[in-house]
Amino acid sequence: MNQLVAVIGGDARYLELIRQLQTLADTSIYLVGFDNLEQGFTGLKQMDFHELEPEKLDAVILPITGTNSEGDVETVFSDQKFRLTDQWFERLKDSAIVFTGITNDYLSSVTDKHNISLIPLFNRDDVAIYNSIPTAEGTIMMAIEHTDYTIHSSRVIVVGFGRVGNTVANKFSALGAKVSVCARSIMDLARITEMGLTAIPLDKLHEHTDECDLLINTIPAQVVTKKSIQQLPPHAFIIDLASKPGGTDFDYAQQRGIKATLARSLPGIVAPKTSGKIMADVIKQFLNNREERL
Repeated sequence: MNQLVAVIGGDARYLELIRQLQTLADTSIYLVGFDNLEQGFTGLKQMDFHELEPEKLDAVILPITGTNSEGDVETVFSDQKFRLTDQWFERLKDSAIVFTGITNDYLSSVTDKHNISLIPLFNRDDVAIYNSIPTAEGTIMMAIEHTDYTIHSSRVIVVGFGRVGNTVANKFSALGAKVSVCARSIMDLARITEMGLTAIPLDKLHEHTDECDLLINTIPAQVVTKKSIQQLPPHAFIIDLASKPGGTDFDYAQQRGIKATLARSLPGIVAPKTSGKIMADVIKQFLNNREERL
């Protein structure tokens, strides 16, 4: 049975994702929002949004950002505007799957209302762990570009010990940095110590920032506060990897003259091909399993 998959919008990561999806048997892929792309995809059909027939689609792949609160889709390779309305989702068949990087209240509620399966890829452990590798490499790249000292022997504090924080701490430690990791959970603090790194309880962060060259935040909540930034030495650099708006008091960092940056979507910047393949591998599993069930 031939599956119909629509890829609506997407950034550089989606070029590799599309190439990977082309290897799927019995699958037709429609591309929407790629009309400004210089390279073409042999055997795939590019079309305008209004030409799509939602009731015929087996899967819809949205950009990493999904939609905004009104259903608008952000596109990189098109000047067209697309809005996925409640009525559009209603036309999808019950067995359809919608993939997105992240979700929001609108996307979650409209798919739930119409009993459509929604898969936020970045909520999955496998995707997040694989993506933490290019994120860590991008963080290393930024640290090298924006400082005048080596990572080796630098005093690095990583705030958060989730999937990204764990990998970032490991990679910087492997480069010879003196790494401390700030976490809330007693179990995480024990694991950090077991790894040979310095464990800092989250509420004690401000007591350790006076000896910090690189402060890397991974927690999507305001945790790098004025109290912690006050203690940083003038040459310190803050790299915030959390989702927008980050977890740093950027206004106060600017007042103090501390360099700070919100580094979003690093996998898509430093390794779009790898990141696209990571997402494609998971999507292909879902589509293959769907085929087996039919």
